[in-house]
Amino acid sequence: MEKRELGRSGILVTPFCFGGNVFGWTANEKVSFELLDALVDLGFDFIDTADIYSSWVPGNQGGESETIIGKWLKNTGKRDKVVIATKVGKPMGPGKQGLSKAYVTKAVEDSLRRLQTDYIDLYQSHDDDQGTPLEETLGVFTDLIIEGKVRTIGASNYSAARLAEAIAVSKKNGLAQYQTLQPEYNLYSREPYEAELAPLCHLEKIGVIPYYSLASGFLTGKYRSEADLAKSPRGKGIKKFMNERGTRILDALDSVSQAYETNPAAIALAWLNSRPGIIAPIASATSVAQLKEITASIAIKLSNSAIELLTKSGINE
Repeated sequence: MEKRELGRSGILVTPFCFGGNVFGWTANEKVSFELLDALVDLGFDFIDTADIYSSWVPGNQGGESETIIGKWLKNTGKRDKVVIATKVGKPMGPGKQGLSKAYVTKAVEDSLRRLQTDYIDLYQSHDDDQGTPLEETLGVFTDLIIEGKVRTIGASNYSAARLAEAIAVSKKNGLAQYQTLQPEYNLYSREPYEAELAPLCHLEKIGVIPYYSLASGFLTGKYRSEADLAKSPRGKGIKKFMNERGTRILDALDSVSQAYETNPAAIALAWLNSRPGIIAPIASATSVAQLKEITASIAIKLSNSAIELLTKSGINE
């Protein structure tokens, strides 16, 4: 299987990233272990999580996803088989958020402890903290890389202007530079990324790891009517896609998936993987069968006509 580099970091990953937001939420520990085992058995190696996952579940505090991954790493001894990406910055409780040196220094130790590892492959700013100078944030990230606790760094949810500013600060001060960007990007949600972020990432050779690659499950084709929204805990977040453009996109996915004898989710991910600069779309699964469905995308090489059909289907008219 081909591998792609995370920016200029020297770290290579398979072109599919498993989204760990389901661990401790819609996948309990047993199912999570099965999914992680299957992921590696299928030849994949890239796992994305965050310290805040899955704090939104009643009774959770955050850190559940990292804890499950850590237990799996300890039980299986497969740390050298996977590339672990996690994130810092979202609220984890009173006084626990942002990208200040003091907080990141503590937060990284908490993540390392939960993950039961000595290092994090890709440590990402989960949000842009405009209350902390970029020099301070990038400075503490540089220290962590020098200490061997982090291999490389990335950004998530940054505007093009702020990402460009961060890159300039890194270059000016000789600090570690963001090598990846995690934006929302899929066949439906395109404008914010394609308009400004994509050209910047291309210019600076930043690897792009899109989240919501399947638009919270809408692009799987399982949600076609209001009645379908009750199928999943994510259902209520999918209603916004149910409009004329959403229907047009699903029709294109249906057409192409039938031609390639596969499922709409695999085609949606294959489209993302065909876009310039995309390293690995992030997607989740709650069963091994689902995981096999979506990772089928890797074997699909879309024709130019299929790519054009899909691309045009998502353009606002």
